[in-house]
Amino acid sequence: MPSLLPLLRLAVVAPLVLGLAGCAGADWNTPQPSTTPLGTPAAGFVPDVEPSPEATVNPAAGSWTDVRPAPGYRVVLLTSGDDVTTEALSTAVEQWAEETDADLRHVEAGSDPIPGIVEAMDMNPELIVTAGEDLVDSLAMVTPNHLDVPFLVLGAELAEPTYNVTAVDWAGAGFRGEGLGSATHFDELSFSPERCADAIRAGAAAVLTGMTGVVLWID
Repeated sequence: MPSLLPLLRLAVVAPLVLGLAGCAGADWNTPQPSTTPLGTPAAGFVPDVEPSPEATVNPAAGSWTDVRPAPGYRVVLLTSGDDVTTEALSTAVEQWAEETDADLRHVEAGSDPIPGIVEAMDMNPELIVTAGEDLVDSLAMVTPNHLDVPFLVLGAELAEPTYNVTAVDWAGAGFRGEGLGSATHFDELSFSPERCADAIRAGAAAVLTGMTGVVLWID
């Protein structure tokens, strides 16, 4: 009679293998969804003259409304801190992801943001959206070395962004890193639900349509 030991071993190992297989997609190591946007921006979104790198672009209000990602578009929301402004931006991104059927995952960076940024990149998303001023200096160090990873910075900006980094600012936002301060007087009240919703929609529309490496200034 054949030994039952190999069968017992198989019975123990098989569920473990299946469990690991079920987690294999956790880092999105699967064929990428379409990155072609649905819809097109309205007149006034793209400047008449192609913006130069690091330029500030003033899109017409609401010109980004009809642009959305294809369902399943993979986004990591990278945050640092639990202040009011970060929470407001995070809520807006979560609502946008639900409305557009984007596949959103959240990484909270600790006191040293770089491991959090690396974790977000290792997940292989189509876009990393950041919220939190504490991330800015670390992003300035990391992003030039990973030009294949698109970043969208909300409510802040990098002083010298590379073409894979797009930012959205407005009057009351615009932190640029330690020693540089803000591009405008900081106003916590400017991070209203409506303004934050416009920020993620305008920023995502810019990334999806290829207008990257710039600062979008919204009213």
